[in-house]
Amino acid sequence: MQAGGIQLELLTGPLTGLYDPNGMGAMFFAVLAVAGQIERNYIREKTLEGQVIAAAKGNHGGRPKVIDDDSLTFALALKDKGVPVPDIAKKLTIKTGKNAGCAPSVASLYRAFAEAEAEQGTAAGGMALRPKPALIPQGDEPETPEHASLRERLQDQVLQRGAGE
Repeated sequence: MQAGGIQLELLTGPLTGLYDPNGMGAMFFAVLAVAGQIERNYIREKTLEGQVIAAAKGNHGGRPKVIDDDSLTFALALKDKGVPVPDIAKKLTIKTGKNAGCAPSVASLYRAFAEAEAEQGTAAGGMALRPKPALIPQGDEPETPEHASLRERLQDQVLQRGAGE
């Protein structure tokens, strides 16, 4: 503000007048800046408190799921019977949200199947069905103890496969 030569003029209230960010007006601008920062912090704290309270009530924000648990159970049963996914999508209806009463997209159904499969896989074995690939340092890159352990396990697997053939 100082470089731009911006001044503040208060027209009403006890502090009426023209304030320049240079000299004595600099203190007034500093006080306003601190007051603004305090207000932003207060708003942020109240927003976070509201989100925590909403989460405790089960509301985590965002749009409702297109395919709820009941619809997913029905869709999985149809899928197990061999019904094609596009036909399953036509038999379902969205219960809430702006598209209530419409059929979900095939992509939404595939996404719901993948999420259910991932949840089932993590619940059953404790690990995701598709683990995140690990990057082992190459050449001059430093190797951590975790990378060394992973490298040894991979080499053992290769040796075991070679011995089994």
